[in-house]
Amino acid sequence: MARRAVFTGDDEVNIYNTDGPLIDENEIDEEKEKGVTFASKNAVKHEAMNEAHSVYLQYHRHFTETDGVQKKPEFPMFHRVAKTGVIYATSRARAFGFHYDHPEWANMGQGAPETGPLEGAPSRNFSLNIPDDELEYAPVAGLQELREKVADYYNHLYREGKESKYTANNVCIVPGGRAGITRTMAALGNTQVGYFCPDYTAYEQALGLFLRINPNALLHRDVNEALMSPEEFEFQAGRSGMGTVLLSNPANPTGQSIEGKNLEEYVRIARDHETCIIMDEFYSHYYYDGTNVDPADGGADDNSNWPKTVSSAAYVDDVNSDPIVIINGLTKNWRCPGFRVCWIVAPEPIVEMLAAAGSFLDGGANAPLQKLSLPLMELDFIRKDTWALQRAFKTKRDYFLKEIRRLGIKVLHEPVSTFYVWADLSDLPPPLNDCLVFLEECVKNKIICVPGVFFDVNPRGNRNISKSTCLNRVRFSYGPPMRNLINGVKNLEGMINAWKTNPQRATIYMRSDSLS
Repeated sequence: MARRAVFTGDDEVNIYNTDGPLIDENEIDEEKEKGVTFASKNAVKHEAMNEAHSVYLQYHRHFTETDGVQKKPEFPMFHRVAKTGVIYATSRARAFGFHYDHPEWANMGQGAPETGPLEGAPSRNFSLNIPDDELEYAPVAGLQELREKVADYYNHLYREGKESKYTANNVCIVPGGRAGITRTMAALGNTQVGYFCPDYTAYEQALGLFLRINPNALLHRDVNEALMSPEEFEFQAGRSGMGTVLLSNPANPTGQSIEGKNLEEYVRIARDHETCIIMDEFYSHYYYDGTNVDPADGGADDNSNWPKTVSSAAYVDDVNSDPIVIINGLTKNWRCPGFRVCWIVAPEPIVEMLAAAGSFLDGGANAPLQKLSLPLMELDFIRKDTWALQRAFKTKRDYFLKEIRRLGIKVLHEPVSTFYVWADLSDLPPPLNDCLVFLEECVKNKIICVPGVFFDVNPRGNRNISKSTCLNRVRFSYGPPMRNLINGVKNLEGMINAWKTNPQRATIYMRSDSLS
């Protein structure tokens, strides 16, 4: 007989038989005496517990029984590690036959750009002969040549005319963006770390890694706001004495950007209040509203004509005293996710701490791939490649926005950057307007997207997903090639039309708390 435990109050738990009446309190006590432990209240308290939510809880909270009752874990010396949104969505797709080479599937969940040639982009020569002496470990802070090139990149694009310049000593090479975030979290002391909702899903795990970090959400007064004004940011972060703030800019998943005077003010607030801002700038080349003329449209094809990019580095006064930590790398802006070669740019004392953290966390980035990365950091290559990237991804963005709006999916904030669309499902027929239900239906129709609840960063796991402000949102990625988007739109249209013509489909997502 299948059973499900649902908390209905601070101290109450209801257990439901799926084919019988509510179990009484005496039976609960008997079950407890047998050693049965019920699911954490933080995990299931007040949840709607329809089928899609139940699947989410089983996976995300590591339930070991499909009825929602948590048994004693097999390995109690390990804690339950939650998965990121992309991994969850992909696992659900695999249950319905997804694999990466399947021609009928539209993977619009992946957080990676297409890696093949783009029209007008410079060629990338990835041939590499590795002599024996280059098989040694690289320094934990990275190869000196690559660190110098990263510093040159920031100085050329964002530090022209400024006395304070970055050097190799301001750069730490790391094996991927998440490794950079993890090193930074490991180097922090006892501090309050602010974060935004929605934001990058991996922040939830990163902010929960170390007990000396106290995560604290920066709340939008209007849940539909995509950005926080500098004035509100100063009120919430600066005036509260917050030691650190972690954010993505451009923002994942909304595609919005803090820039210009607003970004300058954020940096000023960090300086004045001694609040370290960790700026995840992984999408800083993906802008679609620049004012310079693309060389493909007649603009100058030389160093005087750069495409729009944005970095907080432009507003730093002193590179060794302003508390700005920038995380970036080859993963997104250079479209080389498999390299796992990224970097952190920060004041020299912080870089020394990051290298020390790397010595016990990850040991450093791959030495041969750091060598292979050097030509990608040539300034002329970056300029030409970024023009081609923006041209190709703007075309995909415009196509996808037009098509999903035609299907009745709203986009409150048109993305000016990244390769994501933060879509609003609220006008779809219920329960398809619930992001977890939406994903379950998508994978049945060979579509992958990421449910919005994963971006409602929840480091301690104590918020109720059924009350999440992101419950009617999903993130679509237009990172993959155009053919993937065309296939995805076709599959989405078939799925939505089927729901509109057959509302009885909703009955498969029965709430378990209606069982009695």
